[in-house]
Amino acid sequence: MNTPLTKVLVVDDDPALRQLLADYLNRHNYDTLLAPDASDLAERIMRYSPDLIVLDRMMPSGDGAEACRRLREQGEDIPVILLTARDETVDRVLGLEAGADDYLGKPFDPRELLARIEAVLRRKKGASALTKNDPVSFGPFIYSPVTRQLTKNGKVIKLTGGETNLLEALVSNPGKPLSRERLLVLARDDEEGERNDRAIDIAILRLRRVIEEDPRDPRWIQTVWGVGYRFAP
Repeated sequence: MNTPLTKVLVVDDDPALRQLLADYLNRHNYDTLLAPDASDLAERIMRYSPDLIVLDRMMPSGDGAEACRRLREQGEDIPVILLTARDETVDRVLGLEAGADDYLGKPFDPRELLARIEAVLRRKKGASALTKNDPVSFGPFIYSPVTRQLTKNGKVIKLTGGETNLLEALVSNPGKPLSRERLLVLARDDEEGERNDRAIDIAILRLRRVIEEDPRDPRWIQTVWGVGYRFAP
């Protein structure tokens, strides 16, 4: 079986640079997706599920750093490398404060960008490997990603596949607000048919009835108004 290629989304208003990076990264076994601006960045992430985003800092259609900040506020932790024509300390700080994982000033050698992409992906993979299989304890409950089981005082709580996916998405991102759109992707369960925002709200309600002492005043799964939900350990 062939290993899936790592997908990199390049967002830049310069078509020549986009094509140059696509050609270079594709030669190095990446699947490169291209976008001229960040206006529909969240939708592109949902549609293509890239492993990393290369995002221009200054575009006529908007600020790449602000686009990165919005992703982080929505609970999206996909790695982001910001590009800018202004390689100044204040711009690097602003980019990193917005949640970028790395920063590269223009002009740059594609080999340096490739090295930074690989370094960021290694860090991401290492951090995920340390935590992805660890059980999550909250109150009398324990969720095990290995067995995909929720227990209360040692007794297994039965959940549907979609509810399990939803719970795992929440507990794997403690404290991070996750948008309904993001949860739709993370909680997808083909056996339960097509999901929509209403289905996510219903699944959240069911989870709250299982784990909350008072579902109307939730302690663990909190509503983030205007965004979605978050797990508050």
